Parts: sequence; C-alpha cells; structure tokens
Amino acid sequence: MNQEIIKKLSLKNDAKIIMVVIDGLGGIPGKDGKTELETAQTPNIDQLAKKSICGLSYPLSISITPGSGPAHLALFGYDPFKYEIGRGLLEALGVDFSLESGDLAARGNFATINEEGSITDRRAGRISTENNAKICKLLQGITIKEIKVIVSPIKEHRFLIVFRGTGLIDKISESDPQKVGLPALEVRSLDPKADYTAEIVNRFVEIAKERLKEAYPANMVLLRGFASNIKLPTMQEIYKLNPCAIATYPMYKGIARLVGMEAIESGETLEDQIKVLRENYQNYDFFYLHIKKTDSYGEDGNFDKKVAVIEEFDSLLPKILNIEPEVIVVTGDHSTPSMLLGHSWHSVPTLIYSKYVRCDQVNKFSENSCISGGLGKFKALEIMPLALANALKLAKFGA
Repeated sequence: MNQEIIKKLSLKNDAKIIMVVIDGLGGIPGKDGKTELETAQTPNIDQLAKKSICGLSYPLSISITPGSGPAHLALFGYDPFKYEIGRGLLEALGVDFSLESGDLAARGNFATINEEGSITDRRAGRISTENNAKICKLLQGITIKEIKVIVSPIKEHRFLIVFRGTGLIDKISESDPQKVGLPALEVRSLDPKADYTAEIVNRFVEIAKERLKEAYPANMVLLRGFASNIKLPTMQEIYKLNPCAIATYPMYKGIARLVGMEAIESGETLEDQIKVLRENYQNYDFFYLHIKKTDSYGEDGNFDKKVAVIEEFDSLLPKILNIEPEVIVVTGDHSTPSMLLGHSWHSVPTLIYSKYVRCDQVNKFSENSCISGGLGKFKALEIMPLALANALKLAKFGA
C-alpha cells in the first residue's frame, strides 16, 4: 500500500490496536513432522483465530530472507526496500545513544574463535550482559587516525560500536560471515569513497582481537549493520496514532523509536510486558508488543524451548483479550525454524481480530491452517493498513 495514500486517508479516533510480534514465529516441520507452532498447545490463540481472519504474510517478498530491521519496518507499514537501515543505527537508538553528525554505528557480536582463527560460536555462548560490560571495558580508549572508537554493551553477546570522526561512510561490507567454521571477513569498501572507513574498521578488528586474547569465550568481534543516522516519517505523521512499544531487547526499541513510538520500560518476562501494557492502556492507541525468545531459541536450534515460549504466550493471551482492544494482530516479523538455526524466507502465520472482520474457516493458528485463511498469502506491508481499516481509522478513497 502506498504510504502517501494511507497518510491522506488516516483518521483519528479512540480505537485501540495491539500488534503482538512473536519474533521468528514461523517454522518448518521438525519433530513428528510438525513445526514449533503446530506442536505447541495453544487453545487461546486457536480460539482467537476462530474469531479472526488469518493468512500467511511474507516479510519482504516470496523468496527473500529478512533481517529483523527490514522485517519490522514492513510490519509497521514502511517499505523496507525504500528505507534500508543498518542495524547499527537501530542498536544505537535502542540504548538511547546520542549519535552525532558524522558518526558511524554498527552492531557487534562477541564471538569465539579457535587457535586457527575460525569462528566456533558466533554468539560466544550468549555470555551474560554483566560479562559483556566487563569485556567492553577492554576495548575502551581506542583511537585510529583521529577516529575515536566507542564500544558500549547492549545485551548478552551484543554490543554497540560507534566510530566518531570525519570522513566516515557506511558503504562497507560486514565482518560477520554468518556461519561457524570460517574466519571473520575482512571489511571491504562498497564505494571508493569508503576505502578510508574500511581501513579504520579493519584496524579496529585487529586491535580488538589482540586485546581479547584472554577473554575466552568472547575472544573475537563480529561487526555488521554499519549505518549513519537518518530520519523517517513517524507513525504520528502518517497514521495519526499515539504509538508505544513494549520490548525487552534494545534493537526493537530502536526501530520503534525510529518510527516515532515511545519505548516503555518493562521487566524481562512476558508477564511483565503484559502488565505494563495493561497499566498504560489508556495512554496510547497503538501498542507494539515484542516477544524475543522464540527467535533466540530458533537460532539456537532449540525446538522444545521455542515451543515453550509460544505456549507461555498462549497462557497469558487472556490478559490481553480481557482489556478488549478493538483490533488485535498476532504475527511474527519472520520465520526462524530451529532446523535451520536462523532466519528463513518462509511466510509467517498472521491473524487480525476485530468485530468487523470476515471470519474464515481457520480453527487453529498454525502454518498449515493459515494457508487456507481469508487473507491468503500477502505482504507484511499490508498488515498495518488492515489494522487501521479494522479500527475504522481509514477514510474512503475517492468520491
């Protein structure tokens, strides 16, 4: 849907929209020929599906595996091919780091390498956030050719790195090969003007490797998502919404802030997040509730724990339903099959509930059931306009 058209049609009213994003929700058949969602016992989501219209959404397009950033942009109604945003910017926004003009930000992973320099664990065993903060101190005080390097802990194995100085350009490749058994990649310039930037980043990686020799399992850094600061039109400007985000991981707070949401702090558990939603229900009209652990366990190849998180959400869903929002969306940003240990191109089960939907024949919220739903297969870009329409927040187009 054309965002400019939606902007012209958007209306302000009191209806509330709750969008639940179960990160990495979709899967492919594993245990007993079922996906994680098909294996999970989900009586409450299934009951909601019976009152909803369902389908399978493609985060970007039918064959492209998405990163979390572009997948979320699509869910919020922003064309991810038009607004290409590096993850470094989202991480900076997520921890409320104030970027200066000319800064270059990137998302970093602490990783484990063996004596040969090959990566054995891209996430350093998901070290604790406390340990992360200690290791980040080993990388403080680095300046390369008048470029100051700032390293700040984020969560578990993730950190934010900011290169501060003049002449930096984000047109460079990443050092993360996205696979174990390979060495970290040399960063390359993707534009002749970025040769200097690539040189600075590669020199930092060399210094970091030396300083982290004794920090096993976090004895290497992997960098990706290089980005300079940009601004997007906000959800207030486009949709006339007063939106908020309830997320525990900084990157998702970052992308929410980028599109104009207020990121509300909550505890770490899903129950904490839902409690915060209920406490703030009168203050906003759009709520983005993000559930991360489904994705984490999918990336770890842990089928059973991904199932358990889905079941936990199902058990808590009545606490959302009891506040009676006008519109509920349940979906994922992408699929993370535990069999693939990473994101995939597969479509994502999606339901939209309101009293105005044409209910279909779907009676279980799963990949196999949603394929026959009334929404069919569609792009995630259409979810936001559908939510607005079902909240009666879109005017008629034309005479």
